[in-house]
Amino acid sequence: MQMKHVARAAVGAVLVAAMALAGGCGASNSNSGATDSNGKIEILAAENEYGDVAQSIGGSHVSVTSIISDPNADPHDFEAKPSDAKQIANAKIVIANGVGYDDWLAKMLKSHSSSDRTVISAQQVLGLPDDTKNPHLWYKPETMPAVASTLAATLTRLDPSHAKDYASNLQSFDTSVQKYWTALDTFKNKYPNVSVAATEPVANYLLDNAKVDIKTPWSLQADIMNDQDPSAQDSATQMQLFNDKQVTAFVYNQQVVSDLTKKYLAAAKANGIPIVGAYETMPTKMHYVDWMLAELNALTQAAANNTSTETLE
Repeated sequence: MQMKHVARAAVGAVLVAAMALAGGCGASNSNSGATDSNGKIEILAAENEYGDVAQSIGGSHVSVTSIISDPNADPHDFEAKPSDAKQIANAKIVIANGVGYDDWLAKMLKSHSSSDRTVISAQQVLGLPDDTKNPHLWYKPETMPAVASTLAATLTRLDPSHAKDYASNLQSFDTSVQKYWTALDTFKNKYPNVSVAATEPVANYLLDNAKVDIKTPWSLQADIMNDQDPSAQDSATQMQLFNDKQVTAFVYNQQVVSDLTKKYLAAAKANGIPIVGAYETMPTKMHYVDWMLAELNALTQAAANNTSTETLE
């Protein structure tokens, strides 16, 4: 399985302990019915991009909580709170990314099983194997429509009286995602020879769909993603991309930084290579499609105007 976010390995144990405080490990929550005190279906999302989609589909009939939601924090350093455990205990629907990205949630769910809970995993919805190399599935334009469709079907099953609302919301969401597809098509047709360096494969699914050449060795991206030191050869290759001005832009993960990634960042800037800030967590003032379009617009500004967009907020 993809060993993304090694630093989160202890989180499952923390959440298990918190779960014991929230209601007892392995016991069904006495208030695990479909709705909260306001009559809404409780949905818990591991990451806020999935929470945003859940809110778009559920509308006024759901109450959505996202555990990881700070785009200014390193998601590797996520620390669970007792309130997170309580939310998971009460949730009727849980949405996760899968592919090892949020294994802490999978471990916690096993510690508080519930026959009344539906878990929607983007990995499972897409039919991806556990050894999928890149876990940042939300950058795939196919992912969120598939998750949204599965969620709409689940909500309709739980709450058939509002089936028309869920169907309408799904149609509206699918229409909005078409903007992402259209923007990708526009970019690859208008800028056919764009190449980039990257720190890790955060935005690689977007880049692949935009037909961008990712010149950084995959082994370097994977090492940084898994909190390991890249080989000297890979690091030298990365530096040469900057020093020889071989790339159009540098796609830089703004949430996961180190002395090494800062070294690459400085080299890119010294050689006049524009920076495209990429995020693992959706910026708080954006919705999902807005976020994807903003990332693509940042890439467009680099390709068209040699302009950096380091942050989206």
